[in-house]
Amino acid sequence: MNNPLFYKLISQSLGIAEPQIAKTIELLDGGATIPFISRYRKEATGSLDEVQIGNIKEAYDRLCELAKRKESILSTIGEQGKLTDELRQRIDSCWNATELEDIYLPYKPRRRTRAEIAREHGLEPLAKIIMSQRNDHIESSAGRFVNAEVPNTESAIKGACDIIAEWVAENERARHTVRRGFEQSGVIAAKVVKGKEAEGDKYRDYFAWSEPLRRCASHKILAVRRGENEGILRVSITPDDEQTLPRLQRLFVKGDGEASRLVTQAVADSYKRLLRPSIESEFAASSKERADDEAIAIFAGNVRQLLLAPPLGQKRVLAIDPGYRTGCKVVCLDAQGNLLHNETIYPHPPRQDRAGAARKLTQLVESYKIEAIAIGNGTAGRETEQFVTNLRYDRKIQVFVVSESGASIYSASKVAREEFPDQDVTVRGAVSIGRRLIDPLAELVKIDPKSIGVGQYQHDVDQSKLKKSLDRVVEYCVNSVGVNVNTASKHLLTYISGLGPQLAQNIVEYRQTHGDFTRRSDLLDVPRMGAKAYEQSAGFLRIPHASNPLDNSAVHPERYPIVERMAADLGCTIGELIENKALKKQLDLTKYIAGDVGMPTLTDIMEELDKPGRDPRRYIEMMEFDSRIKSLDDLQEGMVLNGIVTNITQFGCFVDIGIKENGLVHISQMADRYIANPAEVVAMHQPVRVRVIGIDRERRRIQLSLKEVS
Repeated sequence: MNNPLFYKLISQSLGIAEPQIAKTIELLDGGATIPFISRYRKEATGSLDEVQIGNIKEAYDRLCELAKRKESILSTIGEQGKLTDELRQRIDSCWNATELEDIYLPYKPRRRTRAEIAREHGLEPLAKIIMSQRNDHIESSAGRFVNAEVPNTESAIKGACDIIAEWVAENERARHTVRRGFEQSGVIAAKVVKGKEAEGDKYRDYFAWSEPLRRCASHKILAVRRGENEGILRVSITPDDEQTLPRLQRLFVKGDGEASRLVTQAVADSYKRLLRPSIESEFAASSKERADDEAIAIFAGNVRQLLLAPPLGQKRVLAIDPGYRTGCKVVCLDAQGNLLHNETIYPHPPRQDRAGAARKLTQLVESYKIEAIAIGNGTAGRETEQFVTNLRYDRKIQVFVVSESGASIYSASKVAREEFPDQDVTVRGAVSIGRRLIDPLAELVKIDPKSIGVGQYQHDVDQSKLKKSLDRVVEYCVNSVGVNVNTASKHLLTYISGLGPQLAQNIVEYRQTHGDFTRRSDLLDVPRMGAKAYEQSAGFLRIPHASNPLDNSAVHPERYPIVERMAADLGCTIGELIENKALKKQLDLTKYIAGDVGMPTLTDIMEELDKPGRDPRRYIEMMEFDSRIKSLDDLQEGMVLNGIVTNITQFGCFVDIGIKENGLVHISQMADRYIANPAEVVAMHQPVRVRVIGIDRERRRIQLSLKEVS
């Protein structure tokens, strides 16, 4: 839908120039993906990043949907024979969804309301007489409308007032006035449903709660809405009636005669029965949408950080899924994450075979040349870590505690069954823990991001929006890192720009049949890999040890000729150009500007030649918990402890301090300055030093602070 008006509207909304928006939409409509556009079409878009391109796409999609809605509205009004030129012009020029629905409301097919029944009884002329407020002999006027359906004048006046109430409720100025009342003075309130106090104890803070809507934090909105959905709370949003109703009445009441008094009553009835509930529903929906958007943004940010967590790299790993009664499941993996061996040890009660477990672990470390140990952070995780770190090995072993979130989801999934059809869920879960240490991104893409456990209220927000946002995050992460096309799973390949599930499967099957890819151009031999899919994906697929070193870089094949010219101009090979920084400094990049190749692309090429195939993820950090703290009972206020950030929310972050219960650092305890977003201060899995400032042993809650930590 090529509509220059859309470019103007999006430009006004996002503050991005219209030509940039036009070119971005042209690329999107042509089948280009967001990662491809942001990485390889910078000259076309003016170097917009993936967030800006995503925002343009969302705004464009919304306008396309609104255009379809307008067509439907015009068709419906036209069928009624009520579509005037003026009305058509108003609808054509309207690009606000709420305003559009207000315009349409009087023409919307109605259910059988009180006003509709009054119309059927012929009372609309009487309603017009009253509404004009020029006749104060309403009783006598009403007498003319008494009939079989309208037994007396009182019934006639009441029916006419019902019609007036509906006119008021459908009036655009009236709706705008009430909306303004909600905006200025709206209060969201919750109270406990009688008899649900014990069942809803976790909502205790909201049993008798209210707050101005415009200042209400989104996590509180999501909390009370969840309580409402569970039948624990009753939630309402109300404006200041004493301010809003008089403003509404001033729009319609023209005097103080009998007719005006009836109009005053009809307006009050309309406000209480129709307008206020209708606008309350709007504000309930819009506040929930705002809360959803904020929660999704934080959740997406957490997932992004988790997916881009530093990998240990290709090392031989022993992974342990800890447990008490059922023992600790142990697996040994090679440097590529392939399962070599599995068994169970019992170092904890009730069997407590510590000597046998110690002997077995040290044997496995020696036999499989293990370089690192990964321990799941669930039940018995801390005890297992202490047991493992106290053993003596025949080599230096790094020990890491790894998040188990979502491992059980993976172990029972179709993906896990395909990978390990002959193993039970405990083995699959332990393998996942080990692989998360080797390469978190490659392993976590197999799990629904919603199950990774790093959000808040993720089951309460708009699920379609959440999925779209998280899919975009996963796509961004996978493409920003790039993948080895010869080792990547089909699940990882699925997220590569331009591929999708079928092409990812085809690549894996081609690899199994023909052996490793030796050149990027070999990808064109994969079934269904057309020119467009190759264009979109090739730059994100790496081939280590390829004869052309550019095949293991983020330089796109379409730009190989530029690098070849650079090497030829310097009289060297591409390999020598990559390895010799002094040679690269001799290049005058302006010589290579031509057509659609500008300085942004050339700068990217030079950065990639400096470190071809580099991994943008940071290095993994080691951290040890305080050995004195084994449970909540060991904590004391004032203690300063090591911790790891496990979740970030709108109101703070949760920190693992080495015991079962995570502590909360409230946003007010993050810094000695105002913090709008906890992500300004902390990141997922960041090691931190925290001070214990509060312990609620009854509710098993720990309050922590990042301030004044020595």
